[in-house]
Amino acid sequence: MLTICALYKFTRLDDFEKIQSSLKIFLDSLNIKGTLLLAREGVNGTIAGDNVCIMKSLDYLQKDERLSGLEYKLSYSEKPPFKRLKVKLKKEIVTLGVSDIDPIHSSGTYVKPVDWNELISDPDVVLIDTRNNYEFEIGSFKGSINPNTETFREFPAYTENNLEKFRDKKIAMFCTGGIRCEKSTAYLKSKGFENVFHLQGGILKYLEEIKEDESLWEGECFVFDDRVAVKHNLVLGKYDQCHACRFPITEEDKEHPHYEKGASCARCYGTKNSVQVERYREREKQVQLAKGRGESHIGDDANKIISKSNKKT
Repeated sequence: MLTICALYKFTRLDDFEKIQSSLKIFLDSLNIKGTLLLAREGVNGTIAGDNVCIMKSLDYLQKDERLSGLEYKLSYSEKPPFKRLKVKLKKEIVTLGVSDIDPIHSSGTYVKPVDWNELISDPDVVLIDTRNNYEFEIGSFKGSINPNTETFREFPAYTENNLEKFRDKKIAMFCTGGIRCEKSTAYLKSKGFENVFHLQGGILKYLEEIKEDESLWEGECFVFDDRVAVKHNLVLGKYDQCHACRFPITEEDKEHPHYEKGASCARCYGTKNSVQVERYREREKQVQLAKGRGESHIGDDANKIISKSNKKT
């Protein structure tokens, strides 16, 4: 059984570029897989490995007093959710595309999962899902508003065009693990909104702590690893993923004539050019060949093969 750890913390890391190498070396030594993002504003990511090694990883991170008390959530999986480890340098650990937002000192009021139902059951509370459209489609809280965004970068425009009428109301926001709503509430505070709240620990913490018969969550929660989606108690959901567009799909979706494993689904069919489709097909071919050899396949390997092939022609 593998432990999956989603973690983040907004903090000031002026030397984040220097942290990258030693952090990756340490995590590699523990056979940790997944992705961590480092930026001047903090750390964010999801990693997986043996439970003892995950605890050692958390201890290592929190030896830096700036990362002490970082927010993290644990879940478990029989199958490896990641194929490799990446430690990336970014401008933002969650990309809003707006400078001078300060979640460290100015964000909304935390609401614990145990208190969340009472807050969002108030008819005067405006409940907003800060996630993207494809995430909303497979599950959300009852009565929540879908901003219909394709990326988090679109959230400021959504705020400007839609939220002014709610300025005097309580606004409650939520996201998968807490990081996007923490930054979005900080953005609203910067725009003069005062009564802003967000779900501490995000949907994952809520699904972990709140009993299903008491829950106001409907559907499943999309996660950014090979599990695709989880349900209450963080058990594996029913969704797979289209490896061309990364959108969640069901077994029924796979029966659609436009579904081709690894290359397209009904949602993205016809939106990719022929070069892209062939790249997806080659990637899927390499995945299956690797499986046949009993090896773990990393997607970028197929892209390198395709690139070399293109140079020869």
